[in-house]
Amino acid sequence: MFDRLEDLLIRFEEIMSELNEPSVVNDQNRFRTLMKEQNDLAPIVEAYKEYKNCKQNIEDSLAMLEEESDEEMRELAKEELNESKDRMAQLEHQLKILLLPKDPNDEKNVIVEIRAGAGGDEAALFAAEIYRMYVRFAERNRWKTEMISVNENGIGGFKEVIFMITGQGAYSKLKYESGVHRVQRVPETESGGRIHTSTITVAIMPEAEEVDVELDMNDCKFDVFRASGNGGQCVNTTDSAVRLTHIPTGIVISCQDEKSQLKNKDKALKVLRSRLYELELAKKHDAEAEARRSQVGTGDRSEKIRTYNFPQGRVTDHRIKLTLHKLDSVLDGDLYEVIDSLIAADQAAKLSNLQEAS
Repeated sequence: MFDRLEDLLIRFEEIMSELNEPSVVNDQNRFRTLMKEQNDLAPIVEAYKEYKNCKQNIEDSLAMLEEESDEEMRELAKEELNESKDRMAQLEHQLKILLLPKDPNDEKNVIVEIRAGAGGDEAALFAAEIYRMYVRFAERNRWKTEMISVNENGIGGFKEVIFMITGQGAYSKLKYESGVHRVQRVPETESGGRIHTSTITVAIMPEAEEVDVELDMNDCKFDVFRASGNGGQCVNTTDSAVRLTHIPTGIVISCQDEKSQLKNKDKALKVLRSRLYELELAKKHDAEAEARRSQVGTGDRSEKIRTYNFPQGRVTDHRIKLTLHKLDSVLDGDLYEVIDSLIAADQAAKLSNLQEAS
């Protein structure tokens, strides 16, 4: 590990030197590439430099204890020695995490699909609440959200909603949200006061660029139709809505949120690319047993990952056995404790797998 850290430190210093060269500053593509590499390496290099300082402090403290006869100075040396040892252990763990293989999709934007499952109108109402939860979480992170497609049920619920979240690190935070989300509560339409259980599915897909997916337009069939629902005269009186069918996979995507047929077509293609990319990622994960075991849960949409229990005011994530009694706060977008716990569990699993492999 330390040989690799030394190599990264040398590389970081090389990059810093290159960034000061006029030829690099004038080459914007090269400059951006080096800046990204520098930003990626900076947290590792900073932690490693601090680790080396701690190591030096320990050596200095031990030397002082051997040479110093003054009891007060010896006590100070012992105190610094213990502090440096504790900090060094923390930094070693931190460096192991920083050196874990990065998910190449972590910095990507995401496309989120939420669909009502079992529970009829109650599931659709819950889907709308979960949509608002993610929008609020995006706002807390200063990310942007953009509606792609929505199918409402007429009473404020969503049978299906597809939207994009744009922001640095969106996928790294939200990738653990894919799966079945379950709600337990008394519906407003329930006169007997009985608790009902409803479900929705959430799919989090990294936004796929054209370079990520080879898409043959001959495999795509476009149908246009008149949009329905709210949207104003322009939307409802022109054939602006688009239905995209991907013939090889049978994937069908409908977009009618925009007034422009061209914009709806672009959005449909964006969703299709991300779905195809997700299929490729799933194949890759299935082929790599180690990679699959290192994930928090399987990410399968059929897996029940979380329960929102209204009578008890609690949220339980079943993958890591985490229960929080702050349902209102979570539904208002305060997902930090849940997501940080999932990330920590994922990192711990990956570290364990690396140790077993070595």
